[in-house]
Amino acid sequence: MPKAFSCPIGESNLIPTLSEGDRALLKPHLTPVKMDARMTLEEPGKPIERVYFLKSGVGSTVAFSNNGRRIETGLFGCEGMSGTAAVLQTGHASHETFMQVAGEGLAIESGRLQDAMEQSPPLQRHLLRYVQAMMTQTSQTALSNGQAKLEERLARWLLMCHDRISGNEMYLTHEFLSIMLGVRRAGVTVGTHLLEGKGLIRATRGRIVILDREGLEAEAQDS
Repeated sequence: MPKAFSCPIGESNLIPTLSEGDRALLKPHLTPVKMDARMTLEEPGKPIERVYFLKSGVGSTVAFSNNGRRIETGLFGCEGMSGTAAVLQTGHASHETFMQVAGEGLAIESGRLQDAMEQSPPLQRHLLRYVQAMMTQTSQTALSNGQAKLEERLARWLLMCHDRISGNEMYLTHEFLSIMLGVRRAGVTVGTHLLEGKGLIRATRGRIVILDREGLEAEAQDS
């Protein structure tokens, strides 16, 4: 079964889908960047200095509590961008955002982006629609976290990550997955073993291979 979506090869989907005039407005201020795994894009409570449009790789937004617990609230790849708070004109990040899977992107100073949105209401509407899409994803993630079994949540998360990478291999540790799902590492081990036992994935140390996407979709159900 094909992945849920695809982007133009080596492109950020948000840029090519702009009008020619809006692309011209942004182009002089976009800088190509290589983005390593764990690269920090936003820090909670701090000003957003740069906004990143991903061309490849996966970014992750993580909420945290005062006692140090962390859980992923959203992820994005070549379909999206960091810095949604900058689009909303707030300027400060509410959560931590970092690269989950290394990739490449285009960076722009948040002030430059905000100036461009003031010059072009269609550009602002375009980016606000993306913010709405992320809000929908966040609400669905909250629903999944509240009602789904761990293996269903894991299947859903792997599918979302799979949508945003090339190939079927993901380099992810159990410690990292425990943060993404907000569970103990032992829970991740149980979840991966359940999915492996059904022939849906193959998990080795720090690496997961998707074997049966259709089966994973059935496992995720409505989670």
